[in-house]
Amino acid sequence: MTNTANIFLPTGSIPVVPPTRIRASEPPFPWVGLITLSAAVFLSVTSEMLPTGLLPEMSGSLGVAQSQIGLLVSWFAFTVVLTSAPVAIWTRRFPRHGLIIVVLIIFAVSNILTAIAPTYEFVVAARVLGGIAHGLFWSVVGAYAAHLVPKAQIGRAVSITVAGGTLAFVFGVPLGTAGGHLLGWRLSFVMLAALMLVGAVLVWKFLPPVARHSTGASTSADPTESATKNRRDATVPAVVLICSITGITMIGHYSFYTYITPFLLDGLGVDPVLLAPLLFAYGVAGAGGLLLVGTVFGSRPSLGLVLGLAASAVSVSLLALFTATLPVAIAAFVLWGMMFGMLPPLMQTRMLHAASPHIRDTASAFYTTAFNAGIGGGALLGAVLIDSVGLETVPIVYVGVLVVALVLVIITDHMATRRSS
Repeated sequence: MTNTANIFLPTGSIPVVPPTRIRASEPPFPWVGLITLSAAVFLSVTSEMLPTGLLPEMSGSLGVAQSQIGLLVSWFAFTVVLTSAPVAIWTRRFPRHGLIIVVLIIFAVSNILTAIAPTYEFVVAARVLGGIAHGLFWSVVGAYAAHLVPKAQIGRAVSITVAGGTLAFVFGVPLGTAGGHLLGWRLSFVMLAALMLVGAVLVWKFLPPVARHSTGASTSADPTESATKNRRDATVPAVVLICSITGITMIGHYSFYTYITPFLLDGLGVDPVLLAPLLFAYGVAGAGGLLLVGTVFGSRPSLGLVLGLAASAVSVSLLALFTATLPVAIAAFVLWGMMFGMLPPLMQTRMLHAASPHIRDTASAFYTTAFNAGIGGGALLGAVLIDSVGLETVPIVYVGVLVVALVLVIITDHMATRRSS
């Protein structure tokens, strides 16, 4: 996005407004609040993805196939898809700050229920409860950071917030996996529930509230009138397009990542002791990708998306082709982690830039729906592929989906360039 701030600044030798007054009028960047929000995202994503690192343990304990444990991610994600919009509408007049606290408490209950579940069906029910909370969480958090800063700083604020999700892959899932291997998978969920309650206290104390009118909820008593206004917003087509590309990308990614544990153990022959360190390396690489967004591609999101999708396709192809050559496969695995770390913050930043402030919360709800539809659809697609044609075909399908997403990004950027010219 072009920076137009200097257009309004004095350039001659006679200043119109003293520089000290300009600086004094600018609100300080809300570091503490955004870091607190990032911590809440860390806990949410860890809760969502923890079963991917505990497939063997949960499968053996509950007496079901590993593909069914993978489908816990689908149950969680499809619950988000089905409930995020109606729950967001039902809670649109509630304070955003309080909703995040309530959601973290519900997350804690969901993880406790998972930990004490006697059967697979009970775990599914607990995950559905967590999915309802997760949908509400992201419909609020997706735009919360944007309400704390001016539009010019949205990309920076989103990068800080999304960093919590990246750190969930760096520390949350690997540590939960290691704890599950050492102490049992149930204790991992108990510890996560305790951290959720700590997170609720931190949000209550350190996250600045936003005004209720900033949530994008209509002040009109007629919800039909509000929906009509949103549909007439000129930025809706761009938001829908970005959300569609996001959903397609996530379908491909989670068709493979959901089952990365059996792929590493059975496909590559990795020692189980090395599983948690490899997941940790993947997450660290993702943090590196997030750093690239903040330092290189934040102002060039289209270029970053094209490079991220292309490099992801190359790295996953190498991972699938060189399963017998462990050093090459591990290097490709780490490169994949770095490239995928770039994609969610770039997509979310583009969506928030494209959406007008009036529909920003609604756009975030659509983005959350698309993202989680991709997660659930990907986990389901992976399970079908594993049960029908085998695990080794999953990365090949993923590469095909990445190519489709890449072509769509290139076409839409070309169309946007033609419209602007």
